[in-house]
Amino acid sequence: MQENSTTQPLPLSTPGRNLMRLTLVRGITWTGFLGGIIFGLEVVGFQLNILAVFSVIIAMALINLLTWWRLKWQRPVADIEYLLHLLVDVIGLSLLFYLTGGANNPFISYFLVPLTISAATLPWRFTWILACYILASYTALMFFHHPVPQLGQHLESSGLSLHVLGMWVNFILSTGLITVFVFKMAQSLRNRDADLSDTREQALRDEQIMAVATQAAGTAHELGTPLSTLAVLLKEMHNENQDNPELLADLKLLRSQVDTCKLTLQSLVSNADKSRLLNPESKPVKAFLKDVLEHWEVLRPDVRYCIDWPEGNQPEPWILADITLQQALINLLNNAADASGKKPVTISMEWDAVEAQIEIHDQGPGIPMEIAERLGQTFISTKSKGLGLGLFLTHATINRLGGAVRLYNHSQGGTLTEVRIPVLGTPTPGSHRFTS
Repeated sequence: MQENSTTQPLPLSTPGRNLMRLTLVRGITWTGFLGGIIFGLEVVGFQLNILAVFSVIIAMALINLLTWWRLKWQRPVADIEYLLHLLVDVIGLSLLFYLTGGANNPFISYFLVPLTISAATLPWRFTWILACYILASYTALMFFHHPVPQLGQHLESSGLSLHVLGMWVNFILSTGLITVFVFKMAQSLRNRDADLSDTREQALRDEQIMAVATQAAGTAHELGTPLSTLAVLLKEMHNENQDNPELLADLKLLRSQVDTCKLTLQSLVSNADKSRLLNPESKPVKAFLKDVLEHWEVLRPDVRYCIDWPEGNQPEPWILADITLQQALINLLNNAADASGKKPVTISMEWDAVEAQIEIHDQGPGIPMEIAERLGQTFISTKSKGLGLGLFLTHATINRLGGAVRLYNHSQGGTLTEVRIPVLGTPTPGSHRFTS
């Protein structure tokens, strides 16, 4: 997860925090029920099975204590566990209402409280499970319960009165409305908060990228003069040491590296041209990857790699040959080469009608689990002297093009980097149109 210097608001509802709130509500509710029963026994003169009633209240109190103890565990609370807690509450309420007048108990509508909580916090199917159980309990309590004369004065000898029947119909309607509309409203709030969170994170990433881009433009301008000086000095040293083959070879390598740096700076300026951005170049995916590897070999002549191309004669799709995409792939290849050391890097490619997939498998130690989820989201690096900037920009570039980057610890050791890039389609013969 992304960690920022500023405190971010917590998500709307997570099962762990919801269970803590449910525990507080349960304690307050059953304390109120206990007070009402004591009042009914002492003041109104209820005729109840006191042992059974207090056994239910004590059982719910023990469940509440166990829930507090469970909240101290490191294991996260799942939605299914939260549903089970709500079902336990409904079972406790059903037993209490059975012993205190059934559907004649004026607190029977409290069944709607756990249903409302479920509709606001749990998935759709879980809420319907709880709603069906509550409706079944209410219906059963209309016919099966321990009668309390003080609560049943509106009953007729021939059966249920219209009052009780109306209460039942009203409860069914209320249950349906809460299940549908409260869930929809809560889902809308969750979606809104998720969208706001994504927008906030995207804005922070854009600010970071803009700051890096501004600094890069200034640095590119400053590097032009020293690179030109190096090129002149290397040329002079090459002319003065014609009789030293070993030194000439080193000077030639240095000159190629300087030329590469100068070309990179020139491309940085040329690719800022609006006409190129509005009409980006496209290439076949294999040709694009070959260009990337050729450029990488110039930058890293010491690297070793092997590549597996797709088998068969399947049509080759085209992709946007964006210079920033080339730089992003080279960043990933450099990371793999640094991690592998002298061992070769394995590269594989495949595609379908929707996207091209490039997998880079290095022979390094893998990714520490404590930073695996944050790689590419913040300036964090797995290298002792790394800044994390390259991987951050790589993620930002590929995400901007509609792709994705995923890093995994490979089962055979090392890190597997998976790059997915959307394809434009395949060109029709004799034209530049693409078909999907």
